[in-house]
Amino acid sequence: MAAAAHDAGAREGAATLLDEMPAFAPRLLTDLLDHAVARHGAWPAVDFMGRKWTYREIGALSRKAARGLQDLGVRPGTRVGLCLPNTPYYVICYFAILRVGGVVVNFNPLYTERELQHQVVDSGVTVMIASDLAMSLPKIEPLIGSTTLSRVVVCPIADVLPAIKRNAYRVFKRKDIAHEPHDLRFIRFNDLIARDADPDPVGRDPHDLAVLQYTGGTTGTPKGAMLSHANLSANSAQMIAHVGHMPERQERTLGVLPMFHVFALTTVLNYSVDTAAEMILLPRFEMKSFLETAKRVKPTQFFGVPTLYAALNGVELHGEFDQVRVCISGGAPLPLEVRQKFEAKTGVRVVEGYGLSEASPIIACNPLEGLVKENSCGPAFPGTSLEIRDRENIHRVMKQGERGEVCARGPQVMQAYWNRPKETEATFIYGALRTGDVGYLDEDGYLFLVDRIKDLILCSGYNVYPRIIEDALYEHPSVVEAAVIGIPDEYRGQSPKAFVALHPGDIVSEEELKDFLSSRISKIEMPSQIEFRSSLPKTMVGKLSKKELVAEEAARRATAEGTQ
Repeated sequence: MAAAAHDAGAREGAATLLDEMPAFAPRLLTDLLDHAVARHGAWPAVDFMGRKWTYREIGALSRKAARGLQDLGVRPGTRVGLCLPNTPYYVICYFAILRVGGVVVNFNPLYTERELQHQVVDSGVTVMIASDLAMSLPKIEPLIGSTTLSRVVVCPIADVLPAIKRNAYRVFKRKDIAHEPHDLRFIRFNDLIARDADPDPVGRDPHDLAVLQYTGGTTGTPKGAMLSHANLSANSAQMIAHVGHMPERQERTLGVLPMFHVFALTTVLNYSVDTAAEMILLPRFEMKSFLETAKRVKPTQFFGVPTLYAALNGVELHGEFDQVRVCISGGAPLPLEVRQKFEAKTGVRVVEGYGLSEASPIIACNPLEGLVKENSCGPAFPGTSLEIRDRENIHRVMKQGERGEVCARGPQVMQAYWNRPKETEATFIYGALRTGDVGYLDEDGYLFLVDRIKDLILCSGYNVYPRIIEDALYEHPSVVEAAVIGIPDEYRGQSPKAFVALHPGDIVSEEELKDFLSSRISKIEMPSQIEFRSSLPKTMVGKLSKKELVAEEAARRATAEGTQ
């Protein structure tokens, strides 16, 4: 990590920035961009496949796009969908929507038509901004007229590529480009920004709704977390306080996590713009191009999910991360063995943070310098308070070291769930956000997560925590991925079943793996079954997906019962 002198300078620089935002004073998100333009307009803001835009250029394009959105009828409170991979379009349109008082609704471009439809209907999106990629545009077209959606802004990927790559892309990636409908309800991005005019000023307040961030839908129907300008700008300011930013130098953020995911929205976008960092954007993770980009730009900041670090552990690295000083893992628990291997390969300290969509998202993180405790996601983020409450009696706060439901308070905590008052009421207790996670706080205030409440396995009357079993599995040198779920057990009610992926070429039997686990977990925690796979299912942002494994097991049981 950084030298002590640099560290002191970083803390002093962070203090300078934070003097202007006392106690994380509420700010409009567009202020982040406006300040970057005013102070560092000539600095590079976005690098996309080698083509660069300065902060001044991004600011000007965003204002033109804001004018165009107003011409399309976007007004304060209008919900506008962003269905884009990491591209300059996302940055430009995000701030354009917010400047005219609109509400950003993030969509994953890989959503099915059914998933897109649910979110459009639930949020009431009237305008969608999407790329011209075949993976998303054809799924959006049927929603026009059949839902609240009335206009689509199409953003051609070729138009933001470097000139040398543009023609080759149009020729060799033709099958990836959607056929654009000849329909007045579709408008090209270049037509959106055709008017060289600023938007009409609108009255806005930092506590206005800025983003509807839909939860992953791991249980039930996805819900929209209502995040205000103040919520999201506070989480950015908390990042500055945590990281220690030096205003006289420009950081380079390698952005491969998709910005439609709230972890990247805060770290790759909001925090980077807040500190006038350069955002090196990759539309998707593909190892070869990722490593080539990292080698070209030499990032100083990198934010990833555990599966990304695990993937990097499996390839040769040649100094791509030599200049990284800020490296944070989020989105899911980071196995100790994955962290240790990445640090040994790169010499970069990677720290684990913790958060959720409902908190913009970060509420805890290990320090970049100082004490990092194994299997902890660190102390509370600056300006955040954590408390552990009794799962059986939620009104009771647990003592130090006692396990219970993690609850959080802070300026980054959401306003409510969109149009779901009952769920909102159930998610707060005396003003604190109930996370749905089981954990405890130690004597230093470090948070240790045990597991998701919904993932607990009730085995012979005992609570079995899948993460404990998963962490033990990751200690085996051949294990690259592990997930544990509960399956029905006639005798014990439920029992753990483990799904494991091994390093290519490695061979380990179920008996050998159970023997390895026998000294690491209790008998009640020992998986009744271990299933080996070449890889485990993942969500669209790269997190291991237990939901799919649970569904597969349910289908398997239903089939077996049907044949009896």
